[in-house]
Amino acid sequence: MAQRPDWDDDWGDGRGRRAGKPSNDIILHNQTEYDHRYGPADLNYEDPFESSPAYSSQHRLPPQGRAANPNMAYGNVNEKYSSPWYRKKRTWAAVALVIIIAIVVPVAVVVTRNKKSAYPDYTTLNYTLLETYSGETFFDQFDYYTGYDPAHGFVHYVPSVEATTLNLTYATASTAVLKVDTSVTNTSTPNASTGRFSVRVESKTQYPVGTLFLFDVKHTPYGCGTWPALWLSDPDPDVWPANGEIDVFEAVNQADTGNTVSLHTTQDCDMSGVKRLMTGTAGQGDCYNGTNSNTGCGVAAKSASTYGAAFNSGGGGVMAVELRDAGIRVWSWLRDALPADVEAGTVPDTSGWGTAFADFPSTDCDISSHFKNQSIIANIDLCGDLVEAKWNSSGCGATTCSDWVANYPNAFDNAYWEFGSFKVYQAL
Repeated sequence: MAQRPDWDDDWGDGRGRRAGKPSNDIILHNQTEYDHRYGPADLNYEDPFESSPAYSSQHRLPPQGRAANPNMAYGNVNEKYSSPWYRKKRTWAAVALVIIIAIVVPVAVVVTRNKKSAYPDYTTLNYTLLETYSGETFFDQFDYYTGYDPAHGFVHYVPSVEATTLNLTYATASTAVLKVDTSVTNTSTPNASTGRFSVRVESKTQYPVGTLFLFDVKHTPYGCGTWPALWLSDPDPDVWPANGEIDVFEAVNQADTGNTVSLHTTQDCDMSGVKRLMTGTAGQGDCYNGTNSNTGCGVAAKSASTYGAAFNSGGGGVMAVELRDAGIRVWSWLRDALPADVEAGTVPDTSGWGTAFADFPSTDCDISSHFKNQSIIANIDLCGDLVEAKWNSSGCGATTCSDWVANYPNAFDNAYWEFGSFKVYQAL
């Protein structure tokens, strides 16, 4: 086919035109001859300059910002198609998120597994005897609490002089007794219409982390309406529970299910899911007093002989509490099963004591920050929050606990502590 002629400028306006293009200025005398020479005329021809209108805001780009004609440029849009910047950012953000999840999730799983398998170093500490509570001067080392009962009991805690007059505390060379009054009634003078007389004593010395306690107990209190406890805590009620509480012996009413050892603390002391070596049964894990109705994190004995009538019938036993940075461990022995060093009264060696009854490791609880200024406290509360919560299922023969306490003094014949001695050792 013959080549079409080059551009010429017959109009003289600089635009130019292609020779052989039909227009009103050209009369084709012989269409057949033209077609033979140049090929069929492109009657749909459009001037390229006229077919490319100037870009304006009214010209909308096709979806995704891509020009309909890949070779056509609208304003500053690149001639070649490319993903907009915000789509690239989203893509990279998604990639980054996937990478973070891929790293963080396995790490979190490993940390959780390590936490569950971690266990503190309970390397045996060497101890030296710091104090002994025993003999006729036993109660001289205690202050008598006489304030309002913070546990809302139906009780009047009496001072030292009145406790002695009512024979509620006394000591001999081999034993010390703390008991509930059994003499007054609801109509006597004085009477028990607003609560029965009892005693709460708190050691004058306060002990830090790094202390080992041995409590020789010959008789534990029990009976309907009673809430006795032997425990460790800062005696200042305005501080509690900032400096922690350790319940060594605690039970209510007939106490026929055995002993429970518990901790009460501020936040961030939790035994949930951590490794523990003990013979007791774990209860609630969170020790924070603001959870679980202030039950603390307890460990219950598997035997009823750890408290109450069954414990007393064999002459009682000894409880040991080790308070140290690595954790808090509690051992419990009946009188006929004491370790040799405990029975002999020599410096104790915890490595020979076997598995503890209760174990509260420091894995998720900073012991030194949660337990400070620990006094030895012994008391017998009557009614109060814990007893009231269990009264209807207790099987005790009165409609209310306060009615029982006020009208049945003889019901408290077994409501007394009898201690052999308390020994306190300090880590070297």
